[in-house]
Amino acid sequence: MLILSRKINEKLQIGDQITITIIEVKGDQVKLGIEAPSDVKVFRRELYDAIQEQNKLAAASGGIQLPSIDIAHKK
Repeated sequence: MLILSRKINEKLQIGDQITITIIEVKGDQVKLGIEAPSDVKVFRRELYDAIQEQNKLAAASGGIQLPSIDIAHKK
């Protein structure tokens, strides 16, 4: 893990496409601005973990079985 000290309005660069800016520091909270391409998903870690858990549960349950659609006979 890389640990850095930054001040308000200072930035971090991750690769060529992701920039993180320190927006505000208030008490024990830090506001970050994240600039990333639209195809890069950015989540809070607790939300990411919840999504991963739901995906595992859905995969384990086999999901919903939908009837097949026979499009060869449609006009």
